[in-house]
Amino acid sequence: MNRAATPIRDLRLGALLREWRAARRLSQMDLALDAGVSPRHLSCVETGKAQPSREMVARLADALDMPLRERNALLVAAGFAPRYPETALATPELSQVRRAIEFVLAQQEPYPAFVLNRHWDVLMANDAALRVNAFVMNGRASAHTNIIRQIFDPADLRGAVDNWEEVAGDLIRHLHGEVAAAPSDTAARELLDEVLAYPGVPARWRLRDVESAPTPLLTTVLRRDEHRLRFFSTITTFGTPHDVTLEELRIECCFPVDDATAALCRQLASEAKEAKEAAR
Repeated sequence: MNRAATPIRDLRLGALLREWRAARRLSQMDLALDAGVSPRHLSCVETGKAQPSREMVARLADALDMPLRERNALLVAAGFAPRYPETALATPELSQVRRAIEFVLAQQEPYPAFVLNRHWDVLMANDAALRVNAFVMNGRASAHTNIIRQIFDPADLRGAVDNWEEVAGDLIRHLHGEVAAAPSDTAARELLDEVLAYPGVPARWRLRDVESAPTPLLTTVLRRDEHRLRFFSTITTFGTPHDVTLEELRIECCFPVDDATAALCRQLASEAKEAKEAAR
């Protein structure tokens, strides 16, 4: 007795496509048209009745504007090997990239600069960032290596941020946006839930405000006693990366808003140099 062939069912693939369509506010018909595939075939792919080709998965990922990490996840869910490597920054393969980053960090002296990954973890920082942090924290080390946790934890940098609600609110808008843009990123969702649970966080921040975009040029004001350090930041990313690590790296450079901030940064650098020479 001949049995009908069992239909291919990859429910995870269908779930991923539906999540991303919802995040991009696309109907099944919209995505099919954007990707140049048959709406009927896409429907069968989402329900697990059809197996997409590798080329079709790539077209769907392009139409959904998916990050490289999520493209790999979509390929694996469809039964293919991931296409994009994820290379640790410390490996020889990225030695030239690391040297370039170190050059940018060094050139930013005596003002802070640091390298972040997609979850706001600090991967590298210049000496100025360490000096400023130590100054406003009165010599105490941060309990976290994650910028958002530092800003939200009352026992960390939060107490030194003079305009905390403005800065924290902007970070929450960014984090809500990242969660919405990458629905399968559970780590971002967990980070959002974690920082929203800190004391003193406004309840209204628990819901994403779709009408309010992150501030294009935000000033962060740090304080210690009578001192105020005012910085604005620029973000540098790598263009057209073909590596997951590189796509997710951000170099944040802080610039003084006023002469007093610039002078204090130079003073901290000078004092650190004198202390280093005296220790020799």
